[in-house]
Parts: sequence; structure tokens; C-alpha cells
Amino acid sequence: MKTSTDELLVFVTVIDAGSITAAAEKLQQTVSGVSRALTRLEKQLGVALILRTTRRLQLTEEGELFLERARTILAAMEDAEEAVTRHREQPSGRLRVDAATPFMLHCIVPHTAAFAARYPDIQLELTSNERIVDLLEQRVDIAIRIGALQDSTLHARSLGVSRRRVVASPAYLKAHGTPRTLDALRGHRLIGFTAPQQLNRWPLRLQAARSDADTEAQQGAQQGALFGDEANEGLAIQPALSASSGETIRQLALGDAGIACLSDFMTAADRAAGRLVTVLDDALLAERQPIHAVYYRSAALAARVQCFLAFIAGRLAL
Repeated sequence: MKTSTDELLVFVTVIDAGSITAAAEKLQQTVSGVSRALTRLEKQLGVALILRTTRRLQLTEEGELFLERARTILAAMEDAEEAVTRHREQPSGRLRVDAATPFMLHCIVPHTAAFAARYPDIQLELTSNERIVDLLEQRVDIAIRIGALQDSTLHARSLGVSRRRVVASPAYLKAHGTPRTLDALRGHRLIGFTAPQQLNRWPLRLQAARSDADTEAQQGAQQGALFGDEANEGLAIQPALSASSGETIRQLALGDAGIACLSDFMTAADRAAGRLVTVLDDALLAERQPIHAVYYRSAALAARVQCFLAFIAGRLAL
């Protein structure tokens, strides 16, 4: 075999870190040493793996193919090493977990005491961000991502799926009436997100807004005034009230401020207790939001990461 595992590790770390300098710091090697290892690897393979510019690194087609195989090899080695030591070593050390505020409050915080009791030597650090964070830049070990994944360089573990439903408080509906059609939303106060805008596309069928007396052209004009021109993949609403956090929107809905569209994991307890009720259920699309935990593979972190993921996945009913 021409290639050593050290060279594979250097190659993967350069891609994950985004630069040779950052990779050298992470590997505790010199910049020149990392650069030589890359050059040696490319010479052994007889192909260029990375195109180097003054601003960034870009994988070649061969580099993308080799990266996938290199990750598989390194992961298999880490799994083998971890299997040998798992029974004699109690996972310990700091583990940083990041998630949007609603998921953190409703799905992670309630289980932290039990996790601490099972793994007393792991020190959890929990951070909340409403936007996607860069794991390396923010020094995050695990990030919870809701929706389709974009970053293919990360390892991901599915934690389940969650539906979104349109909800309001009984007091709000008593005061303003319960909308039975999408057209009826016109007279209601809608609560939405400041960003990202796709969260203001509610999973409701456009056809539900039609009435027998309207022509299709009239229906399109009426819907456009409230929702904009959209396909039958949901309705893009124009919020009367907006917030950056789903938890803020939940509190506004509980406070009788209007109608909102929120994930089930946020509202399950409220709906069970009658604090929030669903509306327009007959128009609801069968949308499912995937929920993943993403992380970089690291031998030093492997035990802590896997302990946390296995524990939290076993606790969630998503």
C-alpha cells in the first residue's frame, strides 16, 4: 500500500479545516510538514487532489472521490480502536452541543440531568443559535440541524422527523374566530419568522383556499394578496408579527397574539394540555422536517459524541 493513514488524516483534516494552516494547528504539526504530506500523497497517487489558490482550497474530481474513501478508512480505524478501549475507559471531557433554542429547550435540556447521571465525567456545554453555525469556527462538537442538510463534509446521524402544524391559543380563536379555509386567514394576525424565509411557507394546500363562487383567476389574485404567487407546495405567508426564534413565536401564540406554524416537538405538550389548538388540519400537507446531529469525526471526541448521540436518540420520540 502506497498511502499511510497519517497522510489520509492530513488530507481529510485540510479539507475539514479549510486551509493548510488551520489543519497544521489542529494536527499540531508545522505548515510545511502538512504541505509536504499533501504533495507526497498526490505524487504517490499520480493525481492532483486539491487545487490551491491564494484564497481557498478546492477539491478536484479525483479529490472528491478519494475524500469519501479516506473518510471511510479513517472511520473504520477509529471504530476499531474505540471498540478495544470502550470497555475499559469511561468517556470524559468537554462536549459542546449547539441547537436552535426551541430544540435545545424542548428536546435536550429535559434530558441533561439523566445524561449527567449516566456519564458524570462528560462536561456538557450547551449553546443556542437560530442560524447554522460553523462547527470549527464556533468550536462546536455536535450541532443539531433541522431541515435538509447542506454540508456534505460533516458526519450526520438522524434523530427523527417532525411535522409542522398551524396553531393558535383557544383565547385568540374565541376572540377572532377559527379559520375554516385559507381565505379565512386574511382576517387573522399571522406570526412568522424574520429568517429563514422558507419557514414562512406554511405546509397548507392552496386548493383549500378556493370557494365555489370564485374562478381560478380570482382565487389566484386573492391568494396572491395574502401569500404571494406560490405553487402547491405550501403557502408563503406575509407575517403581521415576526420573530427570529421559534420559541419566541411559541410564546406569542400562547399569549394570544395570533396564529403560528410550529414544529411538533415545540408544541406537543401545549397541544396535549389544550394551551394551543390546531387549525386547518384538513389542508395540512404531509410535510416532514428531518432532524440530524452533525459532527466532524475525531478520535479524541468519538466516545463522547457517540455516547451523547445514542443517549439523546433513545430519549426522543420524533
